[in-house]
Order: sequence, then structure tokens, then C-alpha cells
Amino acid sequence: MAAPVRTVFATVFASLLMPAFVGCKRPEDTSAFAHERLVVFAASSLRDAFTTIGADWQRLHPGQEVVFNFAGTQALRTQIEHGASADIFAAADMHHADALQKAGLVTSHVVFARNEPVIVVAKESVNTIRRFGDLPNAERIVLGVPEVPIGRYALQILVRASVELGTEFYARVQSKVVSRELNVRQVLTKVNLGEADAAFVYRSDAMAAGATLSVVAVPPEFNVIADYPIAVVQASTHALRARDWIAYVLSDAGQRTLHLAGFRVAGATP
Repeated sequence: MAAPVRTVFATVFASLLMPAFVGCKRPEDTSAFAHERLVVFAASSLRDAFTTIGADWQRLHPGQEVVFNFAGTQALRTQIEHGASADIFAAADMHHADALQKAGLVTSHVVFARNEPVIVVAKESVNTIRRFGDLPNAERIVLGVPEVPIGRYALQILVRASVELGTEFYARVQSKVVSRELNVRQVLTKVNLGEADAAFVYRSDAMAAGATLSVVAVPPEFNVIADYPIAVVQASTHALRARDWIAYVLSDAGQRTLHLAGFRVAGATP
């Protein structure tokens, strides 16, 4: 039933865009759009999926170019607030997207994917960190800074876990934190380089790491599912094309790419 849900979702979204196209040809039929360059500001965890979607989009739209700026969601928000040139904003949480929308800097956003935090464990530590409750056994833990979504989600998970596992669990984990990084890919890199034994990342990032790291699931009763919103930047000079690009992300093809990268598709139940 997932595919029909995604199709209906994309159709509803497309219908919201129709007024913008009334009396206009589609951009690809107009020479003025022959060499547009879309700038997409996207959360670091979207790097692999969006790079693939961008390549697919360019094959379907010859002459169109998609350029990405991948960073922590909080950093992208700050850049847009300071006037950075962008057409699309794709975030790893609702908090920063809501703030930009409230400030009138992006249009109404729509959730295009969801993600699940997990713990990645260095191969050297797999015997001591086999399940979530073993996390305090790590000698070195890396978290995201509280301002970045993965950092905030990790703290929420630890607080929830402390209700059942005790406040000592939370304190022991915090005592093992050796660094706090500005985006989730920096967190992942610390474990990959052997500078940490364990870290909270998204399942999509854990999949990108392949067999180099072990993955420990967060119990559902503790976990936080991340909603990923996407919107057109109000200052965009390519708003019609940006809406087309978002519609492609919401299409079956775009949702399939996100699913293969480890995301939950937009129409899936959290």
C-alpha cells in the first residue's frame, strides 16, 4: 500500500502548485529556463540520497544544474537568515524549518521523509556494546551539538531512557562524551577514524558507512523519529523550477531513492 500513498501524496502536493502554473508553459518548454542552476541547502544526512536524486533530475532535465550545500540544519538556517543565495531548504527537523517559515524566509514546508536515530559502534567495541543498555561501556562517545538535530534527538533519547534505566545511565553516558560535532556526518567520521567507540547517527548514515561499523538499534520506547521538511526559499529566483524539484523528491522515483538510502518514505506511518 506504500506506493499508492506516495502517489496520492505527490498528487496532492502537485495540485497545490497548479495555480502557479496557470497560463504558463512548463519551465523546460521555455528557453528562459534552458540553463537554470538550482541551489539546494540540505541537511548532511541527505548527502547520498540527494546526490543521487540530483543526478537523476539532471538526466531528466538536460541543461539544468543542481548544486548542493550540505551542512548541519542549524548552519543552513543561519546562512539563509544572513541572506545566502538558495532555492530549496531541506532540513532534518521541523524546529529550524518552522523558524524560517515564521520569519517569512521559506514557503510552507512539507515532510518528504523520516529518519531513525541509531547507535554506530566501532568494530573494536562490538563485544562490549551489543545493545542499547551497554552504551555506558564505551570509553569515548561522540554526540552532535544540541543545536543540530541529531544532537537534540540523542539528548531526548537519553532523557527518555533514564526514566527506565535510571539517572545513572544518563550520567555515565555523558561522562564518556569526548566531542560534540556540528553535523551528523562529522559524528560518523569520528567513529570511522577510530576517535570514538560509539555515536548517535541516523539509520541512513549507518547504511552509508556499510560494513565498517556495527549498528545498535535504539529501543522504540526511547527513540525519536525525525521528520524531514522541505520548502522553497522565498528569495529564490527560480521558484517554479524549485517547486518542480520538490515535486520530484515527493514522486515515486524520489521516494524510492530515499527508501534505498535508509529513510522512511513520506507516506509511511512513523
